[in-house]
Amino acid sequence: MLLTVNQLLGEADVTGKRSSTVAGLALICAAAVLSTPAVAYASPAKPTPGKTKSLEDLRKEIEKLYHDAGVATDAYNAAEEKSEKQSKQIVKLARSISEGQQKLDKLKSRAGAAAREQYRSGGVSSEARLMLSDDPQEFLDSAGRMQQGHKATKGMLTEMERTQEDLRIYAKDATAQWKKLETNRKAKAASKKKIKKKIAAAEKMESKLEKEELERLRKLEEEAQLKKQSAWVSSGVLKDIKGKASGPGKKAIEFATAQIGKPYVWGAEGPSSYDCSGLTSKAWAAAGKGIPRTSQEQWKQLPHIDIKNMRPGDLIIYHADASHVGMYVGDGAIVHAPRPGRDVTVAGAGSMQILGVVRPDK
Repeated sequence: MLLTVNQLLGEADVTGKRSSTVAGLALICAAAVLSTPAVAYASPAKPTPGKTKSLEDLRKEIEKLYHDAGVATDAYNAAEEKSEKQSKQIVKLARSISEGQQKLDKLKSRAGAAAREQYRSGGVSSEARLMLSDDPQEFLDSAGRMQQGHKATKGMLTEMERTQEDLRIYAKDATAQWKKLETNRKAKAASKKKIKKKIAAAEKMESKLEKEELERLRKLEEEAQLKKQSAWVSSGVLKDIKGKASGPGKKAIEFATAQIGKPYVWGAEGPSSYDCSGLTSKAWAAAGKGIPRTSQEQWKQLPHIDIKNMRPGDLIIYHADASHVGMYVGDGAIVHAPRPGRDVTVAGAGSMQILGVVRPDK
């Protein structure tokens, strides 16, 4: 299995990427080996003297804080995406208002010219001048011009009314978009505050640990992931997964795996850092397929695939609230941006609670 995954990731030993890749692959391979019920796992560390919680309890608490930060990050990204769309719509409406105002000004100018012409003729209407004419030909010519003038004036007035109505609608739409933009701005601010609060709480817990405890905490994280991956592999699910990556899927995998070693940063979508859905959305954009920005919208909008029909390039959505996503690369592995404090890496596809699978290029 290791050889096949390495073929997917490329054999080049890239500085800063190989260590995290090897760690992820080691976890996956270990799960394949330890896939029987008799597997023994290291027991959680005993509580440190003077501390009220064991490292295992602390790990679970930190994991929940980062999960909650992930949920808030998805909300932030969704608000950000909506704000960008609304800003573009406001710019479009502003352009329409400007063009409509210019058009209305020209129509008013024409109406003003007509009024000035009537003033210069002594205020006598065209109908009165027509009736006072003694020349039959002039009468007929004037009657034709008057009919055309009436038609043109009526058309101009109708156009002015239509333009004024368009401006009213544009202004109303722009006001509505501004209100939505402000609502999303507040939503972004609230999500940002929550993200920072959750991450700060997790980091505070970790900062109180000694170097040896931090190392043990990381091993506990790996053991918890390994246990889940082992159980997933033991279910025999990989026996049914035989799909091959599509052309665009291969390009998406190539992009995603090229980001291995880059740090997780919430709200980031490259090129130097990513969050989970920032990585998957950019990877598929590089493959020529635009997909939703957030993991929750990816789950809602993209076609769902039965896990037995999964193929490399598909996206695996995690947790009941669809708050995390990774890209399947084959052989029971994913590439993903895990959480703050971690880098883009390879991990076991079953090392987290799987909600389902979606396919961007179905």
